[in-house]
Amino acid sequence: MKAFRSLLLVLLVAALGIFGAQWLSQDSARALGEVTVRAGSHDYIATVPQALLAVVIALLLLWLIWTLVSMPFRAWARHRRKQGRARLIDGLRALDGGQWQRAEKMLESAANEKEIRPIALVAAMRAAEAREDNARAGTHLQQLAAVDPVLHALHSAERWLQQDKPLEAIAALDVPAAQPLPPRGLWLRSQALEHAGRAEEAYGQLGALRQQQAMPPAALAALETRLALQMLDEAQDVNTLAARWEVLPKTLRVSPQAVARYASRAVALNWNDVALRSIEQTLDSQWDEDLVSLYAQLPVEKLDSRRASAQRWLQSHPSSPALLLALARLAGGQGQWSQAEEFLHRAIAQGAGAEAWEALGETFAAQDEAALASQCLLNALRQRRGQTPLPIQRRDLRQQIQDQAVAEERDAHGFPRLPGSTD
Repeated sequence: MKAFRSLLLVLLVAALGIFGAQWLSQDSARALGEVTVRAGSHDYIATVPQALLAVVIALLLLWLIWTLVSMPFRAWARHRRKQGRARLIDGLRALDGGQWQRAEKMLESAANEKEIRPIALVAAMRAAEAREDNARAGTHLQQLAAVDPVLHALHSAERWLQQDKPLEAIAALDVPAAQPLPPRGLWLRSQALEHAGRAEEAYGQLGALRQQQAMPPAALAALETRLALQMLDEAQDVNTLAARWEVLPKTLRVSPQAVARYASRAVALNWNDVALRSIEQTLDSQWDEDLVSLYAQLPVEKLDSRRASAQRWLQSHPSSPALLLALARLAGGQGQWSQAEEFLHRAIAQGAGAEAWEALGETFAAQDEAALASQCLLNALRQRRGQTPLPIQRRDLRQQIQDQAVAEERDAHGFPRLPGSTD
């Protein structure tokens, strides 16, 4: 098909040449004007069409001469490009095969070709890093700055992050020559901001990361949660904390993990009422053992109101080890050691573990019962080692049965609650 098109083109040019020659030989062509060229004592006269045709022919001859003269140079350039690509392929194959020194040598040679220089320098830097030759890797990185500022910014930021220097990584990514950042650049900048304690800025980049599909959905969701929690921890005042809490997605604001971080930061900023209320509202709607433990351990007064809320929850969750341990701590905070002891025995019977044994030891110590306190602390140590705790001698069989007995949990319709149900 290509030969047929070439034949048609040649026939068309020949036909145009024949018709043009016939037209130029007619006297009517002189009506368009004449061109006179005087060289020395000779005058050369031609019609305007003839003069234009002569100029075109002269240009074509010059182009043909230039093509013939430059043909060896073009052939050499093509040969160099072909050789450069071959060295790049061999270098990448050697890099993948773990032949670091050979790979670096071939990639350095391939970097002499302008078109493939950036990728060859990046691969050579990887080979030098694999040999733990940081000086050579830095040299390749500096050479990369002159040919591809974006790649230089990405790999500079990556190296700064490996050295735990996030501020330098941010500076490398923010250079004007690297803008706009590609998806990987946005991801690296988010990491750097997170490590630099600037989670709010990193959180603001999530939209761009999602739009450019820079991360898998699951990884992006995990990053969003991590940044949101860190953003709450970094709030310097209650107004900032409230504003950051409001911008979080509703699904995150109702999660026990986020509520715990929000409440902890609120208490640190002396915003105690909001902290307690947020935990209480969450536990009323969804039960979480870790959150109820935090509720009892917050350094906040109002022990009476907190204990009343815990007693109310006990009706719905009588076998919760964390709730029983929380009630014991609240009772101990009020100096009611006997009640704290009863809650702790029940908590241990329900599987509260070493933490409850330690609290029971502290309770006995507060009542000047050093022997029992020592035994409880020993049991805590034994349980952490995976050993069976020794029974407390002062608890008879009836009391032990009472500790393990719990009321049957029922739902709003009066039916027994299924294990793991939160309705």
